[in-house]
Amino acid sequence: MSDSIQRAVDVLKAGGLVGMPTETVYGLAADANNVSAINKIFSSKGRPSGHPLIVHIAQAEVSVANDQQASAIAWREILSQWSRDVSPEALILAHAFWPGPLTMILPKAKHVLSEVTGGQETVGIRCPQHPIAQQLLKAFGGGLAAPSANRFGRISPTTAEHVREEFPGDEVLVLDGGPCDVGIESTIVDCSTRMPVVLRPGGISAEDIHKIVELADDDLGMSRAPGMLPAHYAPHCEVILLDDDAEAPQFAR
Repeated sequence: MSDSIQRAVDVLKAGGLVGMPTETVYGLAADANNVSAINKIFSSKGRPSGHPLIVHIAQAEVSVANDQQASAIAWREILSQWSRDVSPEALILAHAFWPGPLTMILPKAKHVLSEVTGGQETVGIRCPQHPIAQQLLKAFGGGLAAPSANRFGRISPTTAEHVREEFPGDEVLVLDGGPCDVGIESTIVDCSTRMPVVLRPGGISAEDIHKIVELADDDLGMSRAPGMLPAHYAPHCEVILLDDDAEAPQFAR
C-alpha cells in the first residue's frame, strides 16, 4: 500500500474527508457508515441534507474470468451488504458495466444510514473503475459515500487541482489520480422497481444498457437520483445570451 493511500485510509477511519479520483469526476469521500463523517460532506459542500449520496464499493473478486454465474454470486454477496433485495437485472448490469460509470438504485438494507439515502428507502451504489479509487476502497475495507468534490451547485471537478480550488486548506485530503477519463457523472439506473429505469444520463448510454436489460420508458422518481435538481452543476462565470443576428463579443484569451 502506498503512503498516500494509507494516509487517506487513516483520514477516512478518523471521520475525515478525502478527494477521491474516479473515471467520471472526483468524489468527496467519507465513511458511508459514519454519521458524523457523512454530515461533514453536507456541511462542506453546502449540500441539502435530503439529497441522497452514492456509496462506492470495491470490485468483486470473481474466480472464473468472464463467468456470469460466478460474477452474479460475487456481486450478490457484496450488494447484499447494502441492499435488502438485489434483482437479477442489477446483477446482470454489475457483470456488464462494473467497475465503471454506472450507479444502481437498490432497496436499502436496514442498517444503511438515512443520512446517506436522503431519508429514502433506496440507496445508490457504484463500483468505480479508477485504479486509485479501487486501491482506496480495498484498503479501507468498506463503502465510501462520495458525491462530486465541489461546492453544491458548482461544476464537478475532473482534476485534483479543481478539488483543491473548491476546498482550500486542510479540510480535504486530495488524492491526485490525474484528469478523469469520462469527465461527466455516472449514469443512474433505478433497479428497485419492477423494470429498470434510467434516472440520469451519464458515462454509459441508455442504448448500451438496453442491449443488456429491458428498460421501462418512465422518468418518474427523478428526485431519487443525485444531481437532478432544477439548478445544478452551474458554472461560476458570466453568461451572455445573444440574438441569432448579434455579433459575438470578443473575449481576451
